[in-house]
Amino acid sequence: MEYGLFLGCQIPARVNQYELSTRAVLSRLDVKLVDIRQFNCCGYPMRNSDQKAFLLSAVRNLALAEKEDLDILVLCKCCYGSLKAAQHLMTQEGDTQREVNEMLENMGLRYEGRKNVRHILSVLYHEIGADALKSRISRKFKGLKIATHYGCHALRPSKITEFDDPVTPSLFDELVNLTGATSVEWSSKLECCGAPLMGINDDLSTDLTRKKINSGKEAEADFFATACPYCQIQFDTVQNMMITDQETADCLASILYPQLLGMCMGIGEEALGIKMNQIDISGIQSFLSEE
Repeated sequence: MEYGLFLGCQIPARVNQYELSTRAVLSRLDVKLVDIRQFNCCGYPMRNSDQKAFLLSAVRNLALAEKEDLDILVLCKCCYGSLKAAQHLMTQEGDTQREVNEMLENMGLRYEGRKNVRHILSVLYHEIGADALKSRISRKFKGLKIATHYGCHALRPSKITEFDDPVTPSLFDELVNLTGATSVEWSSKLECCGAPLMGINDDLSTDLTRKKINSGKEAEADFFATACPYCQIQFDTVQNMMITDQETADCLASILYPQLLGMCMGIGEEALGIKMNQIDISGIQSFLSEE
């Protein structure tokens, strides 16, 4: 199994532990990740302001992956949604699509729609599968309760993203349950984490985050689990700021799914970047028991 790894912008700059833990886990699962150095922004920041610029940015990445004859493996759900939207738009015929193809040709690239875009959770669930994951797990969590945060851009619009049922998703919950942890039901499970509003309306952003924290606490979750850098930043970096500023009395630390799975596979804390999380998650080790 081989993929072109698309890191996007946020992970190398702010959530490097997501890349570290992903590489560590997938190497144990015999998945080869190819670094395509020419990858650029997924186009998400321009998606609602300049469609041509958005499409060119996104489709250039798709064309680069096609040139290497690889599907793209994406860690960020915003990037995933953006690249999937670009794929969908390029199936339509119009002036914008023709101009994008012409600009790609001037770069020595060609987009034919031959390759797909996959999120890491989809790869783990559909491509690798439960049996293969179970065979690499050497220890499991016991008594650990997790509030899975699906995020927004992978679920909707579902006919384009093709990730999971947007109303009753289960993929992430099942992956969490594989580790021995219990994925709890919680009232704010599918609501926004608040990240898109940070820097625009900070008060509303933190209000949404606080609502998620309270909902997770009410469900007796011990940790959030995420699989998106924006959501992780909101639950880790922003929540840490809220605690420092005494804007919240409760805390519900967040762990990235590859970190959670990696612990069960016996991968060390350093390789998983456990100490890189701003809110301490080392206490999760106490829930681990040998198989």
